[in-house]
Formats: sequence, C-alpha cells, structure tokens
Amino acid sequence: MAHKKGQGSTKNGRDSNPQYLGVKLYGGEIAQPGAIIIRQRGTPIQPGFNVKKGTDDTLYSVADGVVTFRGRKVHVVPSDAKAPCPVWLKN
Repeated sequence: MAHKKGQGSTKNGRDSNPQYLGVKLYGGEIAQPGAIIIRQRGTPIQPGFNVKKGTDDTLYSVADGVVTFRGRKVHVVPSDAKAPCPVWLKN
C-alpha cells in the first residue's frame, strides 16, 4: 500500500487580526487635533464638544484640549482660554 496523502485542503490556517478596540485617551489626558480617543463598534460612547465620529464609529478630537467624560459622552475642553467653550463644560 502506498503511503501518499491525497490533495485534500487543510481546515486550519485562518486567523483574523485583533481589532484593538477600546479607550485610547482617558479623562484628564491631553488630546491634539486628530487624536483617537475611543475605538468602538456602534456608539456606546457618543461624541460631544470638539469630538467627531469617524465612519467606523471611532471618536477623535478636533481641537487641542483635555479629554473629559460626562455620562455617555466624551468632550475635549479647549486648553486655550480664548477658544469658545460651553459654560457647563468648564466646571
């Protein structure tokens, strides 16, 4: 009897790369424009002041400032005193 294996396909060899989701900048950390704050699927955390949402639901900063979490929203409080900022966010 010959001991040759057939040309069957392997059932292994498939693996996907990790998605690296989660919080990248925590409250109190400094964010620059374009800095990713949260990578997420869906919108459990929603964008607030000076924060935009990307097409893959990633939240990123649009201004220099300090990251602040309030409830289900994340805000970036401007570090420049002359920059416009809502009064309720300054506290």
